[in-house]
Amino acid sequence: MAKSKTWTLDDVAKTFRACESLFHALGDPARQQIVLLLAEHERLNVNQITELMHLARPSISHHLKVLKDAGMVSLARESRENFYSLLWDEPISRLKLLIEQSEIAC
Repeated sequence: MAKSKTWTLDDVAKTFRACESLFHALGDPARQQIVLLLAEHERLNVNQITELMHLARPSISHHLKVLKDAGMVSLARESRENFYSLLWDEPISRLKLLIEQSEIAC
């Protein structure tokens, strides 16, 4: 049987801070919808997302920047187009760590 790690409240606080941008990014319904669209499609550009969401292009660009800053989407430039894809592994790992630490320390 594996020995479980002992986490402290300081560890939990540090992980909460590491998740702050993720919580901010996921706290907006438009960004939640973008995440779901990117989960459904392998990749989309701003125009495609704009057509699917019926929001203004500048608004979509802003939401994508917030998601990118939080590490939730990647950007690939092809010719003159920017394509966005969902990055799930690292943000999910951060959330799982927060849950594990909270269950043990709190």
